Amino acid sequence: MNSITSHELAQLQTDGQALTLLDVRRDMARRSDGTQIAHAQWQDPAHWLDWKDKVPKDLPVVLYCAHGREISQGLTTALQVMGLNARFLEGGLAAWQAAGLPTEIVT
Repeated sequence: MNSITSHELAQLQTDGQALTLLDVRRDMARRSDGTQIAHAQWQDPAHWLDWKDKVPKDLPVVLYCAHGREISQGLTTALQVMGLNARFLEGGLAAWQAAGLPTEIVT
């Protein structure tokens, strides 16, 4: 399966599972919300060709966008084709926040 739920991701973080967490929301959405999931790295989805080869291939990758739709699903598929163990967060940041899971301020 190429998706992960908010609670599954939270459990992986609690367990200390090593993974790469990518925030792939559009810059405007990211700045207007002002929060992110802890330890996420923002990557501009419009420039994914510039950063795709820098994603570690030896760790699972979880991508999230605002609502877990086109952006994170499309980039997940692209990274999977490149051989990465990538999944998208179901419902995106909106589902994470609705579940009451912690966020941090975007820096």
